[in-house]
Amino acid sequence: MKFTRRNFFRSASLLATLSLSEWGQFASASAAPLAATGQNVVSDEAFWHNVRLMFPLSRDLTYLNNGTFGPSPYPVIEAVKAGMMENDMKGQYGRWDETIKRLAGFVNVSKEEIALTHNVTEGINAGCKGIPLKRGDEVILTNHEHMGNAMPWMSRQKQDGIVLKTFAPGPTAAETLTRINGLITKKTRAIAVPHIPCTQGQILPVKEICTLARDKGIYSIIDGAHGPGMIPLDLHDIGCDTYASCSHKWMLGPKGTGFLYIRREFQDTLTPFAIGAGGDDGNWNLTTSPVTTGNYNDSALRYFGGTQSNGLYAGVVAAIDFIESVGKENVYNRIKYLGKYTQDSLLAMGDKVELLTPTEERSRAGVNGFRIRGVDFQKFFGTCMENRIRIRGVNENGLNSLRVSTHIYNNTEEIDKLMELVKEATG
Repeated sequence: MKFTRRNFFRSASLLATLSLSEWGQFASASAAPLAATGQNVVSDEAFWHNVRLMFPLSRDLTYLNNGTFGPSPYPVIEAVKAGMMENDMKGQYGRWDETIKRLAGFVNVSKEEIALTHNVTEGINAGCKGIPLKRGDEVILTNHEHMGNAMPWMSRQKQDGIVLKTFAPGPTAAETLTRINGLITKKTRAIAVPHIPCTQGQILPVKEICTLARDKGIYSIIDGAHGPGMIPLDLHDIGCDTYASCSHKWMLGPKGTGFLYIRREFQDTLTPFAIGAGGDDGNWNLTTSPVTTGNYNDSALRYFGGTQSNGLYAGVVAAIDFIESVGKENVYNRIKYLGKYTQDSLLAMGDKVELLTPTEERSRAGVNGFRIRGVDFQKFFGTCMENRIRIRGVNENGLNSLRVSTHIYNNTEEIDKLMELVKEATG
């Protein structure tokens, strides 16, 4: 069967007839003709229906929880499989340099600034444990933290006596920046906030936050779990010291893959707390007395070490290929379109629903948090599960709310299905 761009994007009935094994052959041969068409496809449901067919998501499941993890499309799954087979057939070791290079390009940094990790939490720990802090030093967090960003800092509070100060994100970017600035004292040493909080998906003004930090001699350690793949990202432009992220959410990559960006000029400040082969300059010697320790590698290789999975990191490259073949702008615009559709649908219910995500253009994208007045969030979550709709209940910090997060495999019909349950719940 020959696939062309035309019959891929317009022949849903043809694609729907493929078996999983046929999909596998199709994907592994890199024959999926996904490419930007030059036209505005953001609301073209036929186009996105065919994109949905590239994912193994169950047809009877309405999956609105990409913020937990994004299902991978078939080309990614096949790349992981092929990478594992090559590894086990040939004893192939290494070969993740290409992954580092592609990740660097995806977030517009140099490959010397990217360390491989297995998840966001691992990268956050590298940033948290590696910066020089002493008793009484202050670190600013939000009160909307995922435990992956909260626990490392609370651990340093217990171990080193640092002081944690928190704020609630404001309804606008300007108000959020004002609240952060109001917490800064002469003892403030780090601002460690999420780019996009997991709770309600608000995009924080991280560029302005990092500029504020830099101007005051403060470290900027960013939790970037929800940035890459959801919104356009240029980490050099943002100006953070570190940015921890993963490939398994909005990048649609393999689970258990991630990366940490460490600004080149910051690498001599951030002490490695996990290091292995390749993290040095090659000048160590255990036969001398005293032992010759050499120096750290002059790149982010100093921040990770050990055997990595060829298959998983081949899948990361395939995930980047997939997003770029659909068209990065198409992806970003579609995510934002569905996010606004969700937001508008919630707002249309008036005071029966409390929207937690700002409506400000720059502060919203693909995630929306809300509460249904008078309805227990856990009960409604259970109702959704009974109806094969997957969202997320948010109990972090007593928020007791609900979260919807949509990606390119979703459509407006699925959002409408959720909204019918919301209407029923409000009576």
